[in-house]
Amino acid sequence: MDSSRQDFEHDLLNALLQTNKHISPKYFYDVKGSLLFDQICDLPEYYPTRTELLILKEHAADIAKHMGAKAELIELGAGSLTKVRFLLREMDSPISFLPMDISGEHLNAAAKELSFEFPKLNIKPIVADYSKDWSLPPCMQEAQRRIAFFPGSTIGNFSPHEVQEFFANCVEHLPGGALLLGVDLLKAPNIIHQAYNDAQGVTAAFNLNLLVRANKELNSNFDLAQFSHWAFYNAPMHRIEMHLVSMKKQEIKIDKQIFTLEEGETLHTENSYKFSLDSIQKIAMSQGLDVGPVWTDPKRWFGLIWFNIPSINRSK
Repeated sequence: MDSSRQDFEHDLLNALLQTNKHISPKYFYDVKGSLLFDQICDLPEYYPTRTELLILKEHAADIAKHMGAKAELIELGAGSLTKVRFLLREMDSPISFLPMDISGEHLNAAAKELSFEFPKLNIKPIVADYSKDWSLPPCMQEAQRRIAFFPGSTIGNFSPHEVQEFFANCVEHLPGGALLLGVDLLKAPNIIHQAYNDAQGVTAAFNLNLLVRANKELNSNFDLAQFSHWAFYNAPMHRIEMHLVSMKKQEIKIDKQIFTLEEGETLHTENSYKFSLDSIQKIAMSQGLDVGPVWTDPKRWFGLIWFNIPSINRSK
């Protein structure tokens, strides 16, 4: 069993042992999960992707000016590499592009496709879990600075403590560089709720893919017909919660271990926090980053925030 499967098994077993069962949403993502997420991004209810794309289309040239010439660009949670194209088209002589993602097969296919549009660009895919592994290759000598691009609303999947750790990692690994961060902003709860409860059921299939993976990779016996997708907006916590609900009392077997799930018991698979600009900027500043420009859509549903990273860690 490879390390990624070992991590999956360890975390799922640990989740099932808890009273409040919770597992990281990173385990949605194998090839099928990545393709399902790409479908989610095209859904009419799912506003984050189309809104962020509109911001990039309108402001990519301005963002590229802040990047400067001969930058090395890293994309965290790179996925299908759709959004970064807007930046690469406007950047001044980028030295290299390092897309990082947990789903290696999907990433490598996307990187190969990207190379057709940018044949002269040095593209180095990195298969890694950026939530815990920042093992970046040395910066190329001719690069003027390293810039991390973290689009989507993935920062919202982190716990408050993990958000602080993320910014601290940026300071540690990108000294003198910058971060371009996508943030899903606070808005009417019904708009947020609809984004995670689409009429076609694609988000439900995405949620259930965690169990599909478990059955395929860990030889578990989850009966998908006995679990339902449940997503709701927890207003006091400013977050969407996604759960898989057991529809009956049932026994789950994994690696010779047996777990009982009661009817109505849930496996909490994802949080997606929503932020005000002020709240996310204050967290970043507490870890030593400097706030730069902000680009938003007219409705201020989504934001792309620029942070400069000092050469010396001032947060300690």
